[in-house]
Amino acid sequence: MPGVDGTLDWVLILAPYRRDAEYLRTLLDEHEVTVRLAAGSEELASRLNETPGVLVVTHEALNEAVLAIIAKHLAEQPDWSEMPIIVLLDRAAPQARMRTELSSVWPRTRQIFYQRPVGTLELLSGIQSALLSRLRQRDVRDHIERETELRRELNHRVKNILASVTAIFRMTQRTSTTTEKLVDDFSGRLDALSAVHSAVFEAGGETADLADIIKRTCSPYCGDGEDRIIAEGPSIQVGRDPGTTIALCLHELATNALKYGALSVPGGRVHLKWDVDSESEPALTIRWIETGGPLVAEPSKPGYGTRYIRSALRGIFGSPPEIIFDPNGLRCIVAGPLSRFR
Repeated sequence: MPGVDGTLDWVLILAPYRRDAEYLRTLLDEHEVTVRLAAGSEELASRLNETPGVLVVTHEALNEAVLAIIAKHLAEQPDWSEMPIIVLLDRAAPQARMRTELSSVWPRTRQIFYQRPVGTLELLSGIQSALLSRLRQRDVRDHIERETELRRELNHRVKNILASVTAIFRMTQRTSTTTEKLVDDFSGRLDALSAVHSAVFEAGGETADLADIIKRTCSPYCGDGEDRIIAEGPSIQVGRDPGTTIALCLHELATNALKYGALSVPGGRVHLKWDVDSESEPALTIRWIETGGPLVAEPSKPGYGTRYIRSALRGIFGSPPEIIFDPNGLRCIVAGPLSRFR
């Protein structure tokens, strides 16, 4: 019964008298069950450390030293483990007394008793059943390990999300002059953050498609079913952190366009395009171009949104964006190595 990692699918036999060990090994070999033998107590202790799937032992071998070695191994098993023990009894052995004594020495263990001579099929079926039970235990172990790792990952992600929310709140608080503005700006930025996490979660990994992130971030600004923001570009996988930064910057641009730019009038449009060149080191370029809106004039002093966009995009692209206050519409163009977004 081969297992995935080969550590729990073999039988350890302690039968040092007569020819019991050889008989059992021959029987199990014929049915492709891996067998290892222990000749005495020292070898038994060493073999148990290799984590057998099932222990088969004849009652003649159960002296005080062997009982203690097995008891120690059982006591030190991990929580998921319960190694089955098959005991082969002679016809003349005091079965009731031995069961009671072994249950006392090895409490809460799975013990299976066979009286010799035992039928071949009966013994083989019992050993295979015990091995199958052992494999189920390994499945439980793997499940516990996965659950533990998932809890660690969840804890890590929750901490990161809370840190992001705190940073967004402080950023919003510094620029909000009224409670209403604080609520509106903070809610919008949280929506942008949520869009990225949803995209990454549904993608099933630590990256998401840039097109999906952009669509989720910009969809609240496409009112009345119209494509006010026309987004075009290839499928590109980006990491959670750069994806979050891009989403927040797009939110700032869209909010500005809704208040003062192309999205503030019915005929205005935003053309959002991204592409990757085919040079030796591919670069990602993102272009935000507004048309059909009010005339644009460069402000005498850059606002917080502009400062944030410049700083944030420089951080992930490696160079600052080009923000152009063209009279026909605001333009924001940024480019950087694609490798920075993995």
